[in-house]
Amino acid sequence: MRHLHVGGEAIQSAMRLDDPFALELDYTRCMMAFLLFHPRPRRALMIGLGGGSLAKFFHRRLAGLRTHVVEYDDRVIATARALFHLPADDARLLVEHGDGVEALAPECCDLLVVDGFEDEATPAAMVSQAFFDAAWCALEEPGVLVVNFMDDDPDFDRNLRRIEHAFGGAVIAFQSLRDPNIVVIGLKGAPAALDWNVLRARATALEKSYGLPFPRYVERLRAMNRWTTDELFLTLPLEGS
Repeated sequence: MRHLHVGGEAIQSAMRLDDPFALELDYTRCMMAFLLFHPRPRRALMIGLGGGSLAKFFHRRLAGLRTHVVEYDDRVIATARALFHLPADDARLLVEHGDGVEALAPECCDLLVVDGFEDEATPAAMVSQAFFDAAWCALEEPGVLVVNFMDDDPDFDRNLRRIEHAFGGAVIAFQSLRDPNIVVIGLKGAPAALDWNVLRARATALEKSYGLPFPRYVERLRAMNRWTTDELFLTLPLEGS
């Protein structure tokens, strides 16, 4: 195993030396749950690189996807290139040094992945209402936002409300299977609800394609979201509506 640490003891990224393109950390595997709702993304914008686990997986396993990564710390990019097998830029992968907040532009992607930390906390600019409003505008329709939060983040409820406000209540959240992370998925252009049988069928097919436990992600969705025995609600009523 090779671990990446940035400014502290927390593991920011992990890689198996005998399988460098696999998703080693549980939370990164859980972030792939967006495929349950948006199975064929075309253009991804990723804010935060770390060791490049998700960028590498996208490049290797999602053949129809072009990925643009923006990383604030150029040392992280150099480390990912030198020690974590991050591929060189090509027609389907571009990794740039810059401010991810400034990278948001109207309809610049249909998949937006936000996984950025500074001293083990999410930078304030990446959890502001303005940021999440810009994230909604940055997505084509249909599109999906995926955000990684720590489950002990004291501001999690506030941040979740901000995403719900930006996305009109179309937000799904679930606890990672093993890591202390919560994955939040904002949906643009999604139906109001999805039948559980449809979700389970998608999960089974995705598990065969990617070797990840998508059926377990589906069952986790019951804990933090509204549902009936027939459907998972993708669009929730906003507070006061």
